[in-house]
Amino acid sequence: MNFDLTEEHKMLKEMAYKFAQAEIAPIAYDCDKEEKYTPEVRKKAAENGLVGAWIPEEYGGAGVGILGNTIITEELSRVDMGIGLNIVAASFGCEAIYFFGSEEQKKKYLTPVCRGEWVAAGAFTEPNAGTDVSGYRTRAAKDGKDFVINGNKMFITNGSVCDFMVAQCISLPDQKRHASFSQIIVPADAKGIIRNKLHGKMGIRSSDTAEITFEDVRVPQENLVGKEGRGFYQLMHFFDITRIMVSGQAIGLSQACLDTAIKYSKERTAFGAPLGSYQLTMAKLTDMAIRVEALRTLVYKAAWLVDAKKPDYTLAAMGKYLGGQTAVFCANAAVEIHGGYGYMDEYAVQKWYRDAKILELYEGTKEAEIMTIGRVLQSK
Repeated sequence: MNFDLTEEHKMLKEMAYKFAQAEIAPIAYDCDKEEKYTPEVRKKAAENGLVGAWIPEEYGGAGVGILGNTIITEELSRVDMGIGLNIVAASFGCEAIYFFGSEEQKKKYLTPVCRGEWVAAGAFTEPNAGTDVSGYRTRAAKDGKDFVINGNKMFITNGSVCDFMVAQCISLPDQKRHASFSQIIVPADAKGIIRNKLHGKMGIRSSDTAEITFEDVRVPQENLVGKEGRGFYQLMHFFDITRIMVSGQAIGLSQACLDTAIKYSKERTAFGAPLGSYQLTMAKLTDMAIRVEALRTLVYKAAWLVDAKKPDYTLAAMGKYLGGQTAVFCANAAVEIHGGYGYMDEYAVQKWYRDAKILELYEGTKEAEIMTIGRVLQSK
């Protein structure tokens, strides 16, 4: 059993972090404050092979696999999770196309995303259905050679900036609930689409999030991804993959909190001694370090297993659950170690505190992960 990263992964890790320090760090504060999306950074990242990096080279990606993509996500998130998300989530929805789409669809949609020319989105969550994905109500009715789509989507990453989206729709309403769904590629400029950027998020404010309305949106039936009626199962597979990416975000943010807290505890003095010399501070730092190390090992294993074609999606759910918990714990501890300064926006820890909470909410809430893991345990 070898826990060492390959030389390729080590170089990828170093390159991604250097890119983040050079291109993301200088603008992170302003982009968070102004809720500013960053297409220019995404395009530079694409030039360095950081967009859609998990996608094989034949479709324009860097071919670094899920583990490589997790490492990229981790290193970008060490600097800024929101701008990092603009890079690694530019390919959101492409997972469905790669694993279930036709060869023509893969060449048409994946390559421009990897080049930084297009942005994808996964139009899944609805205003009244989040974790309960079987409760989605958006309909895709057949009319001649087209689908006509009506419905609403909410909290869609890249929703107002994407060039196309993979939309989860009911296309077979007479079938049982799980067999009624299909996934359909919808051009973002199609007639009848209304996109409203959401403002006022607590964290990841530079990442674009939108509400999308479909009003008699017509797309050709050839835009169906995979088989009709298999959309629910394709979506579950999507989450199994993207949860690992979200866990990578958690590693990066948690590591940033730990690094910054250690640095501050050495510089700040209290009662005539460095803050880090006190046992209570040591206890917090130690707890942070242990959780980060445990999380990284768990998530890297889950990613490696996918690349080895031996996926363990229960492990991916565990990584997502632990990731959210670790990030929230580490962000809270970092703020506490900084004391009053941790509450001020001149210190990054307050931003990381705001960013961390989303890791317990999107790509499956922590409660949803408990249900997923618990069902598997009960089945043994």
